[in-house]
Amino acid sequence: MEIKEYTCDVLVIGSGGAGCKCGIVASKNNQDVIIVSKGLTFKSGCTMLAEGGYNAVFGYVDKEDALQIHIQDTLKGGAFLNDLELIHKLVTESPKMLIELEKYGSLFDRQEDGRLNQRAFGGQSYRRTCFKGDQTGHEMMVGLREEVIREGVKTHGEVMITKLLFDETKTKIVGAMGLSLEDSSIVIYHSKATVIASGGCGWLYPVTSNAVQKTGDGIMIAYEAGADVMDMEMVQFHPTGMLSPKSRSGVLITEAVRGEGGYLINTDDERFMINYDSRQELATRDVVARAIYTEIQEGRGTPEGGVYLSVAHLPEEQVHTKLQTMVRQFKDVGVDITKEPMVVAPTAHHFMGGIKINTDCETNIENLYAAGEASSGVHGANRLGGNALADTQVFGNAAGLKASEKAKNSELLEPEENQIKDEISRIKSIWSDGEYRPNDIKEQIQEIMWKHVAIVRDEDGLKEAQIKLNELEEKTKNMKVPDFEEFNEDLVVAIEVISMIKLAKLIVKSALLRKESRGAHYRLDYPERNDKEYLKSFILNKNDDIKTVERGLFAD
Repeated sequence: MEIKEYTCDVLVIGSGGAGCKCGIVASKNNQDVIIVSKGLTFKSGCTMLAEGGYNAVFGYVDKEDALQIHIQDTLKGGAFLNDLELIHKLVTESPKMLIELEKYGSLFDRQEDGRLNQRAFGGQSYRRTCFKGDQTGHEMMVGLREEVIREGVKTHGEVMITKLLFDETKTKIVGAMGLSLEDSSIVIYHSKATVIASGGCGWLYPVTSNAVQKTGDGIMIAYEAGADVMDMEMVQFHPTGMLSPKSRSGVLITEAVRGEGGYLINTDDERFMINYDSRQELATRDVVARAIYTEIQEGRGTPEGGVYLSVAHLPEEQVHTKLQTMVRQFKDVGVDITKEPMVVAPTAHHFMGGIKINTDCETNIENLYAAGEASSGVHGANRLGGNALADTQVFGNAAGLKASEKAKNSELLEPEENQIKDEISRIKSIWSDGEYRPNDIKEQIQEIMWKHVAIVRDEDGLKEAQIKLNELEEKTKNMKVPDFEEFNEDLVVAIEVISMIKLAKLIVKSALLRKESRGAHYRLDYPERNDKEYLKSFILNKNDDIKTVERGLFAD
């Protein structure tokens, strides 16, 4: 296998909102930066797909809004499992980061007086979600992309990072290595600081709003290197994803639809959310997703297996102005949303678990940082809509500052050689004429997770998932992966599924530890929240230690 090597001060793994912001900041701090992406640069992150908005306390629409109220909303929405210091940083810095986005060239919708417009979003006391119609994430990436180019930051697309590299003492990360998707060559990066901003793991499930690259690779390479991971049981299912046609299954229907006044309706023509929460359609995502699930399970769902989401009662001008993407998205499949309802069902959306960080995005391993959805602690047990885009900028900025500061004061160290040889041997060994196709194993992982580790869980199902995942792990030792180099999808998927099974097992392990229901984690056998025993986060690592961090209720 051909080996290509690159050197930089700061290596950023991931080219979405957090990765780009990190790269920009590090470059402005006079560091040589490479941003590497598993997919096409700028286009394979979930920021590009995010539609609804960016939370920031400006008080331009509701002047009563305040930073403390945003903190309280985030804590309550996260069922008090959040890291309070991370929330404080998110809330206090998100307005400044939005202004920086506008300086880069991202334009947000305005009111008639020229001030930013802000809309209602689930779980929030006031209208604080800034937006660009229903294509906010795309607009953010337009500005970030332009600033990355202006800064001259180097970008490498279609490179899958498979391993972090240690120095000779095996205590410091000095780069990473992986596989070029284009020609299966080995790519080695030497760096003084490395940032993981590779996003979440929606493709552990068959129905997801995530970009196809999101299989949790970044989280797992950090875990395998010895990084602590936290809140791994917390997987958010967005209440509203498309159901049909099959090719669009899971595609996001933005929370902005409900923020603009959309109604959720069952087949009894009942606006049913009032039966579950006084906030109705603007309850938090965990509440709305479970409500939809319950309606379907109790026989009030549509023939397709969903419920209705309607904006037909809203003025057409409002729908066409504020929900342009939704109008086009459904027009493509023959539905005029100004006249007929959308059929929706929950879709795997956001991973609240991930790499444990502090407010500087430092991990427990020297020279390794994490930001965005690959990290944990900010959102607790459930993320509020609009907080993720703010998260990418606040913590992308923090990671860029700290990683560049570290790089400025460090020497470039050589990686320990055996680990490179071992990883090349591991990748080569995956090429084989075995029995099981990687894509078939991937589908089986998704089936197991959807059946046993999704919106509703219980002990029997979780233990069944453990057994089946262990069986699949054995199958990965006997995969059918043809030996060719150009865009070898089977090889990429084979590498993915080996990692995905390990990640899935961590999610199951944490779900079994939490014998209560909290946020996105709902157990039929423990349906109540138990603050006395479980107001704490579980931390896992590859040494099989289980640690906890106690949380506080603050104000409920």
